[in-house]
Amino acid sequence: MKKIEAIIRPGKLDCVKDALSNHGVNGLTVTQVIGCGKQKGNTQIYRGVEYTVHLIPKVKIEVVVMDKFVEDIIQVITKEARTGEIGDGKIFVSAVEDAFTIRTGATGEQAL
Repeated sequence: MKKIEAIIRPGKLDCVKDALSNHGVNGLTVTQVIGCGKQKGNTQIYRGVEYTVHLIPKVKIEVVVMDKFVEDIIQVITKEARTGEIGDGKIFVSAVEDAFTIRTGATGEQAL
């Protein structure tokens, strides 16, 4: 099993969520986060004064899928989240040793 963490623009959340649902991803966790990457923030003007916002609001989506679905899910997220502009986000993949469903006691892939 693999955990896929995608950090994307907040405005792309609904598109990505719907696309994941259409590809059989039933469970996901969404967290509002702030951060910076290569973008290093952006400059804005408020009441005629220019200032830099160093930490930009993003959304983090976390899903755990079976190994055979990882590439498909990455492609779905990439397709739906891409605008072509700097700041589209990142995707991270990490191994998951086990999973447990509290209510039923299911383990491993049955817990997904």
